[in-house]
Amino acid sequence: MSLGLLALLDDVVALTKVAAASLDDVAALTAKAGTKAAGVVIDDAAVTPRYVVGFTPDREIPIVWRIARGSLFNKLVILLPVALLLQAFAPWAITPLLLVGGVYLAYEGAEKVFEMIVPHEAHAHEAKVDAGGGDPVALENERVAGAIRTDFILSAEIMAITLASLGAASIWMQAVIMALVAVGITAAVYGAVALIVKADDAGLALAKRGTGALAAFGRGLVRGMPGFLKALAIVGTAAMVWVGGGIIVHSLAGYGLDGPEHWIHEAAVRAADAVPSVASVVEWLVTALGSGLVGLLVGFALIPVVGKVLAPLWASLWPQRTPVA
Repeated sequence: MSLGLLALLDDVVALTKVAAASLDDVAALTAKAGTKAAGVVIDDAAVTPRYVVGFTPDREIPIVWRIARGSLFNKLVILLPVALLLQAFAPWAITPLLLVGGVYLAYEGAEKVFEMIVPHEAHAHEAKVDAGGGDPVALENERVAGAIRTDFILSAEIMAITLASLGAASIWMQAVIMALVAVGITAAVYGAVALIVKADDAGLALAKRGTGALAAFGRGLVRGMPGFLKALAIVGTAAMVWVGGGIIVHSLAGYGLDGPEHWIHEAAVRAADAVPSVASVVEWLVTALGSGLVGLLVGFALIPVVGKVLAPLWASLWPQRTPVA
């Protein structure tokens, strides 16, 4: 065998080792980034099913699929390149953009709480903001658009957490890992949502065709899913409020207004110290509660602003606005 061929084989082996090491790095960093974003992923999975509640069974999976496609578009086409460009050329712009997203989430969540407390006034507010009216197709389009808007904020938080966890990785490594995290998280979230919204149909099939314990399990699913979906809608609303509030608190701290973040952290640490056996759970709960209170305050303050100022202004600028199918 010629020396030239041996040298070429040595180069191939060396390149293969480098490629394998790079793949190992990608896998390790992807797992690390996905783990850090897990909290927002759980919130995303809790928020989404509420947009599907109230539609006929034949529309549930198509609606979930439409939202999932919008989520992938948000992450891969908009947020990934924008995040990399901002980090490279305008890192100062990331915090204010996240702050705007947090305020939007706080408003969305507070609006749902407002509807629970005073439904008549909430319906009057929705009439000013909602273009869906009584048309089922328009209502579906409006729900899907609303879900994709909410997903955009949660996705921005996921992508920001992912990017922050990558440290000094090259821009190409960052792009690959963020794309992998985006696809993996979207598949996990909307796969889980699809299973949740179709669980009652699966239960009905088991109740009709199964026997014994299997049929009993199916009947239990059918009876339990309406209550579960209502509970999940409440959790989703709470998630919007505490994630929005948390983004607001952290963003304000980035501008030197760290009082709210400090107070929430101190309260969480003291509560955790009081029950050391479940300290981490208590600390998370108190942090979520504090963030949620901030989110509610900001959201409630925005409800009259949106209803009396922003919605009329939007209607005057785009009077013929119709949801896109």
